[in-house]
Amino acid sequence: MNAQSAQPVSMSEKDLNHPRSLTAFRSMKILIIGYFGLSLLTLVAIVLLRNHTGMVNQAVWVRGTIVAATSLLMLSFAVRAARGSRKGFLRVRITSAAMVVAIVVIIALPGTFPVWLKIEQAVCGLVLIGVVVVVNGKHLRSLFAAN
Repeated sequence: MNAQSAQPVSMSEKDLNHPRSLTAFRSMKILIIGYFGLSLLTLVAIVLLRNHTGMVNQAVWVRGTIVAATSLLMLSFAVRAARGSRKGFLRVRITSAAMVVAIVVIIALPGTFPVWLKIEQAVCGLVLIGVVVVVNGKHLRSLFAAN
């Protein structure tokens, strides 16, 4: 059996606790917590508006659920990355970029999603662009590439 360790990749405490690292990890986590909060508020809105078919259709239910799930996953990836996990860091990079692309598609699709959800997705997209900028910054990339 080929079990992988749940332990983070060995990275020096000095590197993880460097002021630039701490600032980058803090920024990344705050942005992702904001994304998570927005996604939960959206799910609440979907539930509250469920009887208004013009505002909540099947696509809105599916998208809202996917966004909430990915935001929770991204938060767990960010926590792992801040502890030195290369896989966690890579997953945050991939998921944040993929979600930005998905959001652009959602906003561009005519008629499938109501305007209120497109606006919410645009706000989520702006938050995720912040995550993309932070995780693709020179310091974090070099920190995870060095080990």
